[in-house]
Amino acid sequence: MREVFGETLSGRIGPWTCVDRGTGANARRGPGVDDVTVRSSAYTRRPPGLAGHLAHSGRLGVPAGPGVVEGGAIPYQPAALAKKKDNFEKRETLDPESQCWLPGVPRITYMPGPFQIVQQAERVTILYEYRSAIRYVYMNGNPHPKGPIDWWMGDSRGRWEGNTLVVDVVHFNEDTWFDRAGNFHSDALHVVERYTPTSPFHMLYEATIEDPKVFTRPWKISMPLYRRQEKDIELLDYACPGYLLEREWENPTSTYFR
Repeated sequence: MREVFGETLSGRIGPWTCVDRGTGANARRGPGVDDVTVRSSAYTRRPPGLAGHLAHSGRLGVPAGPGVVEGGAIPYQPAALAKKKDNFEKRETLDPESQCWLPGVPRITYMPGPFQIVQQAERVTILYEYRSAIRYVYMNGNPHPKGPIDWWMGDSRGRWEGNTLVVDVVHFNEDTWFDRAGNFHSDALHVVERYTPTSPFHMLYEATIEDPKVFTRPWKISMPLYRRQEKDIELLDYACPGYLLEREWENPTSTYFR
């Protein structure tokens, strides 16, 4: 087995992500992960701010941030751009994250909260703190199943290019966004992720995004991932649906149950 991600370590993106936690050597493994000797790593990252993937100035409650979109613009088709603008205006209620839905790929990679990579012989398993979500990246050379298939997190098939893990992801539904700014996609989304270790404590994450129903051409995001450094840290539970249910249960004006 190619050992790329190294021993279980931890890291974080910087002092401003102090609410994030990570995973250590004694962390529990999620259901479905084989009880075998594995190589695993825990990473965290700075999520795009309210303005999303593009560079933006600060505002009350939102720090300024650089963009992660190469070229600085997302190439929307005209009708799709109009929908994106409408999404932005109604983002507080339309953002799928506000309903605690699974966030999809690549968004789950740069949401608050860490994730753990578990490397095995025929698959790479990625465990996320958000909703205890799990992704299986199959490395056995089998193709994607025939579709279309309506999945929140898509179907992931991986391969190695040197020390870079390349993950091809298809079979999405159209119900997730890329960020809190209303950037969206259709069920024709195709994502190619690249995870490249650049040091014992850093990894370059890249995602090329293609959707002929929404964009005029493929576009790409890239950002560093950081291993956590705290002692004896672990993935904790973020049971978003339960928290949302608790908040809305006694709210007579809630639309959550409609």
